[in-house]
Amino acid sequence: MANTFGHLYRVTTWGESHGGGVGAVVDGCPPQIPLAENDIQPDLDRRRPGQSKIVTPRKEADRCEILSGVFGGKTLGTPISVWVRNEDARPEAYREMETMYRPSHADYTYQAKFGIRNWQGGGRTSARETIGRVIGGSIAKKMFGQLAPKLRMTAFVRQVGTITARAPAVGVSYREVESNPVRWPDAKEAAEVVKLIERVRSEGDSVGGIVECVIKGCPIGLGEPVFDRLEADLAKAMMSLPASKGFEIGSGFFGVRLRGSEHNDEFYMEGKRVRTRTNRSGGVQGGISNGEDIVFRVAFKPVATISKAQKTVDVKGKSAELKARGRHDPCVLPRAVPMVEAMSWLVLADHYLRDRAQMGSR
Repeated sequence: MANTFGHLYRVTTWGESHGGGVGAVVDGCPPQIPLAENDIQPDLDRRRPGQSKIVTPRKEADRCEILSGVFGGKTLGTPISVWVRNEDARPEAYREMETMYRPSHADYTYQAKFGIRNWQGGGRTSARETIGRVIGGSIAKKMFGQLAPKLRMTAFVRQVGTITARAPAVGVSYREVESNPVRWPDAKEAAEVVKLIERVRSEGDSVGGIVECVIKGCPIGLGEPVFDRLEADLAKAMMSLPASKGFEIGSGFFGVRLRGSEHNDEFYMEGKRVRTRTNRSGGVQGGISNGEDIVFRVAFKPVATISKAQKTVDVKGKSAELKARGRHDPCVLPRAVPMVEAMSWLVLADHYLRDRAQMGSR
């Protein structure tokens, strides 16, 4: 089972949803990067359950502990191990899932592949596994603070159900996004989205949507021209997130409506730098970053765990009816925002170190 992401900057996540804890081992982070638990904790706080009335009520502080790889407040260049204790695990709430497969979950496929599964909240397939990804992404972000301080990133919820934010992506600020529980780019519009999510929850249902991410100040030259294209690795990273169902960059699927003469990003010179007048490429051309804003979107399906009774089958192949127990998000989007950012940091960190190894300092 593959649990490691990256080539030079590698993150291995471990732990189950209702085990003793979850965490990550980060290998490849350069030495002498200032790092402490309070550098990681803010991102974990944005991901944790129970942070608002529109997410799962599971009560977890998600306090991180650095176990290795840091001495005197700086990284050693050795593996950095960080873990988070599970404090509000309730495995008994999932007893029915021991014998029944939850619709659209990994229960059946996991059992069919491995012949065994942890049915307590989904085990490794639970979104709680993403704590390790956020840890790795937060350390990568700290690394860039030293090596590429102009690099900035903001992700936000672009759409929930049929409601779409009107704000242009390039103008969205982190402060505005974090000012409301939906992580919507316009706090004035957020109240309408909160009402939608609350209504869906009251009906025992769930709703999906889209997270958009804007990366500014990305160094030119990250990525490869064939298999390890920057957008390909971003796509893999995003599609590895729980509940993700689609990825597009730049003009995305809308671009098929345009002709080449309309879609092409014309070049011009700004001092000594080559720029593009438009950015339908989304900051990546030929698999390599061109210095413009990297803009992409990730679609997340409605959460599979709902309170409504659903038809299913049990482990013996008999028809059954299942009404989910436990605690779940009616909409994963608000908590998916820091996950999208984390995976973006991981991709950029890996490609940054690979570029330096191949090309040296530019």
